[in-house]
Amino acid sequence: MRGLLMTYGLLLITILAETFATSCLNASKQFTRLVPTLCAIAGYVVSFYALSHVLKTMPVGIAYAIWCALGIIFVSAVGVFYFKQHLDLPAYIGLGLMIAGVLVINLFSDSVRH
Repeated sequence: MRGLLMTYGLLLITILAETFATSCLNASKQFTRLVPTLCAIAGYVVSFYALSHVLKTMPVGIAYAIWCALGIIFVSAVGVFYFKQHLDLPAYIGLGLMIAGVLVINLFSDSVRH
């Protein structure tokens, strides 16, 4: 159980670092602003480093599916709340389906447990 919590904790760090990096990438204005550009690079380095440790105990397909889905959801939330971007109903439905997919993988698949 402790190992599983560590894996999911690292996966959360991976997702949050990627969300931060992608948000900084947007704020960098095509790499024309130094601080957001450096923050984006640092966030991606942290994200990939943490992901490399997650892959010691979780299959790459499962880890990547969770990382991508939650990363998209978190980045979309940052876009809505911080960058004041607007999503339409189909976008929200798609995000809801991603959440459902992550839940199905984690609640019903034996692929995550070793």
